[in-house]
Amino acid sequence: MARFQVNYLGCGSATPTLRHLPSCQVVDFRDNLMMIDCGEGAQLSMRRARLKYSRLSHIFLSHLHGDHCLGLPGLLSTLALTGKDGGTITIHTFKEGEMIFRRIMDFFCRDTPFDIRYNIIAPGTDDVIWESDSLEVKAFPLIHRVPTTGFVFREKPKLRHIIGDAVAFHEVPVREMKAIKEGADFVKPDGTVIANNRLTTDADPSVSYAYCSDTIFSERVARAVEGVDVLYHEATYLERERDKAHARFHSTAAEAARVAQLAGVKRLVLGHFSKQYTDEAGHLAEAHAIFPDTLISHEGLKLDLL
Repeated sequence: MARFQVNYLGCGSATPTLRHLPSCQVVDFRDNLMMIDCGEGAQLSMRRARLKYSRLSHIFLSHLHGDHCLGLPGLLSTLALTGKDGGTITIHTFKEGEMIFRRIMDFFCRDTPFDIRYNIIAPGTDDVIWESDSLEVKAFPLIHRVPTTGFVFREKPKLRHIIGDAVAFHEVPVREMKAIKEGADFVKPDGTVIANNRLTTDADPSVSYAYCSDTIFSERVARAVEGVDVLYHEATYLERERDKAHARFHSTAAEAARVAQLAGVKRLVLGHFSKQYTDEAGHLAEAHAIFPDTLISHEGLKLDLL
């Protein structure tokens, strides 16, 4: 079965601790790697997770706070020295991000054996920003102190499964197979129509993953991630620090659970924990009370969506 896996490399907030690194995740979709945020030490975390540098092709930055993007120069430099020969790395970021990272890379690592391209995300974008034949990535606005975007990785609808005996019996030519997999009926030379459901079975379900980095609680965010299979949502604080969370435009674990509940997602993953906590037992308890299917992210966690 094709792979759709999320690797959690950094699950902490602005200040690194002995327990958590700054934000960084890698989506492995059919052996193509796409990074979401790039906190410090991302290249070392990739190596520890046994993720191949050569397969990294896209980096999506949610916003330009240091704990989400300052690992990018080090990662690109490491790729240039040891990990990626040829191809392209596309960095999806705001216009200011392109200006900042072009200057840094021109100074420290002007010549790379791969192309670095920038796909500019306009603040407030609520649309698909990249797609392939089988996957699309949509950006949607979050509510933070600086322009911030979330991402939904959504597998495109799959083709239906051919019933071998049925297509052989009705003498379906090879040239018609693609259309039939896409749902078309088959019309025989004599005009007889063979319904598609007699020739195929249902396609495998498509899966989706949403990433909500720094944001205050918002029903608008819940609408943007409605129905996804897995939602990652920041949970920097507990409810007892709710005033602090709101003042700093962050969420509590309970608020993350409410977003999951409103959105009707299947599973919630919490992350971006403040350094003030020695463990995340309280976060899990708060979220479980509202949304039972909740996980705590940690460095090294691999979550298979398929």
